Amino acid sequence: MSNLEVSNFDVSQYLDDKEIIAEYLSQILEDGDTAELLTALGNIAKAKGMTQIAKDTGLGRESLYKTFNPNTKPKFETILKIMNSIGVKIQVSA
Repeated sequence: MSNLEVSNFDVSQYLDDKEIIAEYLSQILEDGDTAELLTALGNIAKAKGMTQIAKDTGLGRESLYKTFNPNTKPKFETILKIMNSIGVKIQVSA
């Protein structure tokens, strides 16, 4: 019997391409779960670098970490700043 080693999956390691990030967020938005959206944005921010996101948005790192907590209710303006920083936009279609 061989010893299997299990490691934690970290999705942020795979969020290195704008198309992948856009698809990831599209799937989350389709489900309509705010907590999942905040978690996804946090994963993307981690992949991009929290310091860079803070610099781009003008928000402090501590404030960003609080924003990505699924139990928070961030302002829509904050979400838009973060999305702009990571290079994605919301698109509405009928």
